[in-house]
Formats: sequence, C-alpha cells, structure tokens
Amino acid sequence: MLQELENNFTFLEKKILAVSKNYQNLNESYLELKRENEELKMKYEEERKRNQVLAEEQKNIKLYSAISGNPDHNRLMKSHINRLIKEVDYCIAELQNSGL
Repeated sequence: MLQELENNFTFLEKKILAVSKNYQNLNESYLELKRENEELKMKYEEERKRNQVLAEEQKNIKLYSAISGNPDHNRLMKSHINRLIKEVDYCIAELQNSGL
C-alpha cells in the first residue's frame, strides 16, 4: 500500500511538473503575442496617420489643380468656394448678432 501511495505521489508530481511547464510555455507565448500585438498596434497607428496625411495631400492637389484651371476639377473648386462663402456669411451673421 505504501508503494502504491508513492507511485501515485510520483505520478502526481510528474503531472504537476508537466502542468507547470505547460503553464510557463503558455505564459511565454502570451507575452510574445502581447509584444507582437503592441508592435502591430504601433504600425497600424503609423499607417493610419500616414494615410490621413496622404488623403490631405490628395485633397490639396485636387484643389490646386482646380485653382490652376483644370476643367476636371472645376466642380470641386466651385464647391470649395461655396463652402468658404457660407463660412464667411455665417461669421458675418454671428458678428451682427453679437452686436459688433
């Protein structure tokens, strides 16, 4: 009976060591994946900012093209001018309402 208990104890000890090693491996994998996730988040944020800059540059290029008289962008230029006029009108109305 004592031999059987020792065998069971040895078996449990091996299982515990295996589970502990498994846990350590999983923890290392988790930390590696967490680091990769942080790197990917940083890359995503950099690309998102770069995309915003490129979108703004594209918008400016179209606007400059419209200003230079490119007939393909006349509608864009008219729309931009109309929006600016509306902003100026709004500002004038605000100034008149405030009594200045």
